[in-house]
Amino acid sequence: MVKLHDLEFEPYLDQQTLQKSVKQLAERISKDYESKTPVFLGILNGAFMFLSDLMKQYEGDCEISFTKLASYEGTSSTGEVTTLLGAGNLKGKDVIVVEDIVDTGNTLEHIVGVLKKEGVASYKIATLFLKPEAYKKSLSLDYVGLEIPNKFIVGYGLDYNGLGRNISEIYQLKSNLND
Repeated sequence: MVKLHDLEFEPYLDQQTLQKSVKQLAERISKDYESKTPVFLGILNGAFMFLSDLMKQYEGDCEISFTKLASYEGTSSTGEVTTLLGAGNLKGKDVIVVEDIVDTGNTLEHIVGVLKKEGVASYKIATLFLKPEAYKKSLSLDYVGLEIPNKFIVGYGLDYNGLGRNISEIYQLKSNLND
């Protein structure tokens, strides 16, 4: 059990499960981009651990860039996406957007709009986690590590109000018996 601020979280996914999924994604992306030099665009803050491990497994030339967006307050999405840090010049490049988790899809919709305006050669989306129940957008998700239920999770880069990113496993919000 882990307590962050006012909430308790229980173990959900261990390191081995996470690393197996990351390795499988890296193998697929390496194969798809073997003759290209993609730019991996990490969405901060959440994707930093996933992107780091993905890069260790990726075989081939690549570049790395980051953008920082905000859309969460507490345990839920605000519905508004704010750009806090831009990604730099991506015009004409093959971009792989690296997300920690896709739930509503609001952040992805925002970043894809930015990429189209930038004039990227192509883009694909890689996410470690997908919450299919929450995802209502029409964007194609090209690389999905694990589909999970629509529960709030922390660890491995994901946080609750700033805490929990440094936990190496994934914990889910403890469910109350009254739920």
